[in-house]
Amino acid sequence: MPERHGARASGVGVGPHAIRKSWQEMRARSFSHTGITVANFNRTVKFYWEVFGCPLVGVADTPPERVKAFFGINADAPACKIGWIRIPGGATIEIFEFQPQLPPGAVPWNRVGLTHIAFNVRNTQKWYDYLVSKGVECVSRPERSPRGHTFFFAKDCDGNLIEMMDLGYMYYVLKWLGPLGGRIFRRGMYQQYYR
Repeated sequence: MPERHGARASGVGVGPHAIRKSWQEMRARSFSHTGITVANFNRTVKFYWEVFGCPLVGVADTPPERVKAFFGINADAPACKIGWIRIPGGATIEIFEFQPQLPPGAVPWNRVGLTHIAFNVRNTQKWYDYLVSKGVECVSRPERSPRGHTFFFAKDCDGNLIEMMDLGYMYYVLKWLGPLGGRIFRRGMYQQYYR
């Protein structure tokens, strides 16, 4: 039987429609978590709870054999405590405390890799004042971006950058129209970036 419109005789499609359907079924459902290696597990849990109201929702102690095999930590008796801190909205920060530890290093903006995490908030000036009152190091003051949202950066107890961002009305636009905008922009003004 001859192929018609990219379909095989068996009825299993291999044409553009089948590829598109397969691609649509393989989309990420949501953002799940980001992982951060920390110096002190309890200090980090306390920081995210006392400053941001984010609770610890799970803990696991990793056996030394797994720490060696999975994480590649070459030591006599390596240890890793893992915790999950829930952020409002559903995502989590996964924290890892390893023994032995390597010292932290600077993360320049132009180094390929992760640079920061970000929290959506309302009223960045109020958040800035609050964080300063809690003794949190703020590395910039609130400012307005060229696109209209306000933001500033602070550091957590290990020096990891946290962006505090108030998207204003764009929070609702992205929440409700984000999927539609993604489709429109992918086929329009941002098409060049998908090539």
